[in-house]
Amino acid sequence: MPIAKAEAGKALLNPTNHTLIMIDHQPQMAFATKSIDPVALRNNAAMVAKAAKEFKVATILTTVAEKSFSGPIFEEIKSVFPDEHIIDRTTMNTWEDSRIAELVNAKGKGRIVLAGLWTSVCIVGPALSALEQGFEVYVIADACGDVSDEAHQRAMERMIQLGARPMTSLQYLLELQRDWARGETYNQTVATAVTHGGGYGLGLIYAKSMFNASEGH
Repeated sequence: MPIAKAEAGKALLNPTNHTLIMIDHQPQMAFATKSIDPVALRNNAAMVAKAAKEFKVATILTTVAEKSFSGPIFEEIKSVFPDEHIIDRTTMNTWEDSRIAELVNAKGKGRIVLAGLWTSVCIVGPALSALEQGFEVYVIADACGDVSDEAHQRAMERMIQLGARPMTSLQYLLELQRDWARGETYNQTVATAVTHGGGYGLGLIYAKSMFNASEGH
């Protein structure tokens, strides 16, 4: 019989074991995105960005044809990382840009977490490329989007079949926190969840205002 131990599984993400790459969260890409409401998409991108900032996750921000076609990265991301250098590419597959490869290697993480537009092109490309080169890949599905539900779902299935692991934006935030007794990040995690966590955030507001409740002890 297996022996239970009070420790986290190795497949879980933590703040130091991965690099987050946020790809092409830009107006022109969002205009054609139909698999997710643009308000929800922007909200989820903001939640991922704030989680990464709060937990000091190694983060890479990249755009495609920012000046000539696609427009600037979402303000919800830029405002969280005002001093972060954003790599503007011509390649549809982020992984084929040598500057991205250099940054990934410099950050030295064996796990890659991806979020961006569109799922079937700008996420499938780096996901499959990274997997082939031996990286573990996680995809934040609701911080991605595509031109149709079909396009998004087939892209997710294709990546999962080859070993990518899907997750959601709220799951990403809470997986990094993982223990409400971690007081150094508790307040910011709750604040991010209140602002961007939908019904869960409303529940936190209600519990705090009505009962002065908190999830920490």
